Amino acid sequence: MRSTSDERTFSMDIGFIGLGNMGAPMAANLAAAGHNVTGFDVAGATAEGVALAASGAEAAAGRDVVITMLPDGPILRRVAAEILPAMKPGATLVDCSTVDVESARAVAEQAAAAGIGFVDAPVSGGIGGAQGGTLTFMAGGSDAAFAKAAPLFDIMGQKAVHCGPAGAGQAAKICNNMILGISMIGVCEAFALAEKLNLDAQKMFDVVSTSSGSCWSVNTYCPAPGVGPKSPADNDYKPGFAAELMLKDLRLAQAAAAASEADTPLGAHAARLYETFVETEGGRGKDFSAMLPRLAARGHGD
Repeated sequence: MRSTSDERTFSMDIGFIGLGNMGAPMAANLAAAGHNVTGFDVAGATAEGVALAASGAEAAAGRDVVITMLPDGPILRRVAAEILPAMKPGATLVDCSTVDVESARAVAEQAAAAGIGFVDAPVSGGIGGAQGGTLTFMAGGSDAAFAKAAPLFDIMGQKAVHCGPAGAGQAAKICNNMILGISMIGVCEAFALAEKLNLDAQKMFDVVSTSSGSCWSVNTYCPAPGVGPKSPADNDYKPGFAAELMLKDLRLAQAAAAASEADTPLGAHAARLYETFVETEGGRGKDFSAMLPRLAARGHGD
């Protein structure tokens, strides 16, 4: 968590709905920075320094800002329908979930009708980023709503980009993660091929990380164990970013591509590969970089 003495000179009343693996540390970081945080989670989860409410509406009532971190668009819509009537006029709803663009825009319209500001602000950085306060926020919404949320982004993360009007944050997130899914598959294919060609993984990393194949999936999150900075590959592929979450994001990207008539052949193929990996090949519960052992175990044409 990053906080400064300046950040501690004021305090907001914040509601936080969704205290899961991501939401709990984000809420705890806000509380540790001196804000009054009241949380709610349907599973009864808790977060350090966060008072608990009996419902989402109770957590939202009278707060300056309400933050949600939820699994998908339909759940966001249901939660918004519950909490918007309880929120005070002039408050701001900040949704940090990764959902479809249409749901983000629909909730933004509902919030505007209720006199509530809205920011869709999905995050990048995973559980480690949530715990360390180093997330990146991709935000959509009005200038005024973004300005209200910006000091909280500074506590929960290291960067926030105002991408445009409502829905722009979700658009940026799914485009970014489509690139990530495609690039990780390419990196895994290359390391699997290198192994079959008897090329040492460390030598492969030394070349690629400083050559034209350099990318985040190699340099920061290498899927080969024992190579590069520590990554889930060094912990039996326990997820920093689960394969099923990558599949969710790739499906969101494909839905958006279909709605906007965008041609994304590699994104579509990446979605199919992760769907097979997650649903029929034991990939659920593993990191998305576990595509490497999956590919290494296969032969040509399998």
